[in-house]
Amino acid sequence: MLRTLCQTGGFVFKNSQRTAPRLCVQQRWASRLPMNTVMLFVPQQEAWVVQRMGRFHRILEPGLNFLIPILDQVRYVQSLKEIVIDIPEQSAVSQDNVTLQIDGVLFLRILDPFKASYGVEDPEYAVTQLAQTTMRSELGKLTLDKVFRERESLNSNMVHSINQASDEWGIRCLRYEIKDIQVPPRVKDSMQMQVEAERKKRATVLESEGTREADINIAEGRKQAQILASEGEKAEQINKAAGEAQAVLAKAGAKSKAIRLLSEALAEQNGSAAASLSVAEQYVSAFSNLAKESNTVLLPSNTGDVSGMVAQAMSIYSRLARPSPKESPKTQADEPSDEPAVPSTTAQ
Repeated sequence: MLRTLCQTGGFVFKNSQRTAPRLCVQQRWASRLPMNTVMLFVPQQEAWVVQRMGRFHRILEPGLNFLIPILDQVRYVQSLKEIVIDIPEQSAVSQDNVTLQIDGVLFLRILDPFKASYGVEDPEYAVTQLAQTTMRSELGKLTLDKVFRERESLNSNMVHSINQASDEWGIRCLRYEIKDIQVPPRVKDSMQMQVEAERKKRATVLESEGTREADINIAEGRKQAQILASEGEKAEQINKAAGEAQAVLAKAGAKSKAIRLLSEALAEQNGSAAASLSVAEQYVSAFSNLAKESNTVLLPSNTGDVSGMVAQAMSIYSRLARPSPKESPKTQADEPSDEPAVPSTTAQ
């Protein structure tokens, strides 16, 4: 009999521990209910639900309100402010079968005090359970990598799913934020190894890209250097050719001027004697340079006859100075001739 009583007492004690949180919540809400003192002052951002003889009567507005004693009773007090609910940590399985420990914070507001009072027994407890179940279902649709990458999308999906279910309760979920996501130690180590491998890969790729860019820059520099060198050589050759052409023109002009001056000097009196003197000087100068550049020397038979060589040079000059025989007969006919006419003879 004593054993039965102990077992019964232990069972009752366990059940009381399980239902303790909800009882505390109900007592907390019940302790906030004001008494009917005929004249009541309702604070701002609060809604007091009044029942008359056990039936819904009206919702008191902020300010001064009057109630009938005994018949009217304030049954529910709803806060219209934004409520923050801490969602306890829970386990969930992702799409790739990884167990996660996740918790969050829920921000909500009561829009309809009537639905919040009569649509659900405990609004906070109902929204908390709904958030936990919705989180499990949403995490089951995502892989582990997407859970971390699409955190913002997961929060928005949570808000949308909670609002669809809590519309009948007069509650509006404003936002949901994930506080912490914990993964098993082995999965965490593998993720760390994956991150390190990815960083090494990116470092290798960046190094190779840097080497490639350096090679390209070096090759481009060499190309530009060769182009500039070729352009410099081209400009140098052009300038050299232009200089040589100008030198040739200058030499030709100087030579033509010298020839013109020489011809004028020869046309003057005693010009032939001066020409003979110049030819003799050149002859002597040429003989002074013999056998300097080569051991083989060819000499004329009359080397010592300077006067004969000068006379020969002057005869060549006088022969070249005569008019050309190819001149037109008209020109020769027009010129006066000092020689007498020679009669022509015909062969008989």
